[in-house]
Amino acid sequence: MTETLFLTSDDVTGLATPAEFVDAVREGYRQRGEGAPAEPRTKLTNEEPPGFLTTYAAVLPETGAMGGYMYSAGFGERDAWFMTPVFDAESGEPLALLDGASMNPFKTGAAGAVGVDALAREDASTLAVFGSGAQARGQLRAIATVRDLDTVWVYSPTKEHREAFAGEMDRALDTSVAAVASPAAAVEGADIVVTATNASEPVFDGDKLEPGAHVTAMGQYAPGKRELDATTIERAKYVPDLRDRATKDAGSFLHALEEGVVSEDHVYAELGDVVAGEVPGREDDEEITVFDSGGTGIETVAGAYLLYEKAKAEGLGTTIDFAPASDALTGE
Repeated sequence: MTETLFLTSDDVTGLATPAEFVDAVREGYRQRGEGAPAEPRTKLTNEEPPGFLTTYAAVLPETGAMGGYMYSAGFGERDAWFMTPVFDAESGEPLALLDGASMNPFKTGAAGAVGVDALAREDASTLAVFGSGAQARGQLRAIATVRDLDTVWVYSPTKEHREAFAGEMDRALDTSVAAVASPAAAVEGADIVVTATNASEPVFDGDKLEPGAHVTAMGQYAPGKRELDATTIERAKYVPDLRDRATKDAGSFLHALEEGVVSEDHVYAELGDVVAGEVPGREDDEEITVFDSGGTGIETVAGAYLLYEKAKAEGLGTTIDFAPASDALTGE
């Protein structure tokens, strides 16, 4: 038997800071840029009851961990559950099983921040956020660790939601955070634009982007999800988390392909290639860049292993036993 650490949502809540997540995820993408294996998500859908089962995985050899997510959403309960197994990358033994829901905005926000750090101008100080939920919160907290933000503009369609979010973040961060009444008001003058929505139509006009702006889009994980218009994709140096995602489930890129404004060659590089220094990121202060962050096992494994190490050091969690196949398959 192998003892595996089981960590509940309560165990891991608040266990790591946004900056620690960013450091761990940056290291994961560096390894990916140097050849670490990772695959885009696989999504199985069901019509009745309606729902889906999603999996994705990565191996981070230098971190010493591999694993990913398996999560369900919808079905009879109309809810979602995130299970995150972490295995030792050398022995293959299961190290931990995490209830991964509470870490989701932190590891996803960290991926967005790594994209900002790799592609946004060094002097970027104004940020536009589209969305007012947990993912928008995670993106903003993480980005604040890689850029010195002066002003943050927040837009979401519901006035009460954007104002509540802006008030919360204004109190939490050492920067001015305010709600605005329109997408155009958010984008105007923004050095960085973050979309953290579940939109199926573009949330802003790409013609309004300032020269030198960077966009991180994290709600484009299915062909029907489309936060960015074709103009934004066409104007930008386009960097996805995984190249294979661009033509599989990156909704905005797929729409731009369909409209004929770009070809598959428009994919500049994966984020890991930039982080590892295999290709340059931003090459001048005028170019527009896009990081398409649809979710991968890279940030999931990096974040989960960070939480596992910290939980182990603090004596958190309970152990469960797994039987190796050599015992289980031959046992009587």
